[in-house]
Amino acid sequence: MKPLVTVFAAIFTIAISTTAQAFCGFYVAKADTSLFNSASQVVLVRDGQRTVITMANDFEGDVEDFAVVVPVPMFIERGQVNVGDKAMIDHLDAYTSPRLVEYFDPDPCIVRNRLEMMQDMSAPPSSWAERTIGARSQGITIEASYTVGEYDILILSAEESDGLIDWLNGNGYRVPSGASRVIGSYLKQGMRFFVAKVNVEEQRKAGYTYLRPLQVAYESNKFMLPIRLGTLNAKQQQDLYVYALTRTGRVETTNYRAVKLPSNVDVPAFVKSDFADFYRDMFARQAQAANDSGVFLEYAWDMSWCDPCAADPLSDRELRSLGVFWLAEESTTRKIAPPRVQDVFVTRLHVRYDREHFPEDLVFQETGDRQNYQGRYVVRHPWKGNSGCDLTTYHEQTRDRLEREAQQLANLTGWEVDEIRARIDFPSLRRMDDDPAPWWTRLWD
Repeated sequence: MKPLVTVFAAIFTIAISTTAQAFCGFYVAKADTSLFNSASQVVLVRDGQRTVITMANDFEGDVEDFAVVVPVPMFIERGQVNVGDKAMIDHLDAYTSPRLVEYFDPDPCIVRNRLEMMQDMSAPPSSWAERTIGARSQGITIEASYTVGEYDILILSAEESDGLIDWLNGNGYRVPSGASRVIGSYLKQGMRFFVAKVNVEEQRKAGYTYLRPLQVAYESNKFMLPIRLGTLNAKQQQDLYVYALTRTGRVETTNYRAVKLPSNVDVPAFVKSDFADFYRDMFARQAQAANDSGVFLEYAWDMSWCDPCAADPLSDRELRSLGVFWLAEESTTRKIAPPRVQDVFVTRLHVRYDREHFPEDLVFQETGDRQNYQGRYVVRHPWKGNSGCDLTTYHEQTRDRLEREAQQLANLTGWEVDEIRARIDFPSLRRMDDDPAPWWTRLWD
């Protein structure tokens, strides 16, 4: 059975068969990529025209049945390709994830006016000669062939899309219908194709039981991510996470609407145990409101700190492993160890895309905006202890607050407001005089 070119974010997946106020809250849950099925992850490091892209593979199955094809803007030499560490992407995902935090109301009788601190916050030919002869007859040039880690790499250029498709089909790959037009548009831009296939013997020697991320470094004035190939045979919408690391500030798309997710929203306490369902439904509703064509900002922050932290900031070593090349350059010019990194700004974008709503590749631009932003949702627990004053007004205010939270949650998620109210523990309106004070408070009256 021929390999099927399926989706993986920006690639073919070929399967055979600033100043800020402190939050002072407690982080309790995060919305990482594990909440979404088959979510693809791409790390983009960009400075000037230099780019390092790290692609995390979410392929499941026999590794012998895996390969990827990525459009790239230039010839890629062997030294420009590396095999990365998935743990670094997992750490970056955790650090940038939208988060739930919680606060506990103080005793209303002690603190009457509390200032809440908020922030806007079939196998191919076996030999090089066989591959070359078959490729040349179809207008394909195999510009390079090498092995990096457990991956065998080919760099291909082509005269026309039909020749490349015929070559892929002739070498055992099933290319989805509609690929000719998309591939042709990349060829007109002078792009080449980076092909990687797992070398099972090398993987066995290395002892890995999973696919490590691939990294490619190149220079180009194009700051973009090709996603159109991945939509050709997709049966449903797909989730893509882009983590952009720059010196300058936030990264945004220029050809699709950039949308900030609702943030700093108070939600009922039961959301703490249902945070995954809350976030999935909230995101789906926001995507629908953006006509399924928005690129959502989930996090934008200086890498040197966080508040509240869903994970520690990445170390200089971890950032360098993801391709933040200017850290390595700076460290070589210093006689002493560099201080905590201050010039890495991370942007996390979440895209839910399909062919109908995303007919173009994602095109990015760096901005000078270093204002911190995070998807942040807040649980505020009412005071439930004994107090030495009348709590009637406080309970009335708390009931009003919980009702607002119920309405907000219904608007964010589409959940039925009556069902939300049924799960909220509304305080009863009563005076403290109704509750006997502890016996010892009257002992020496």
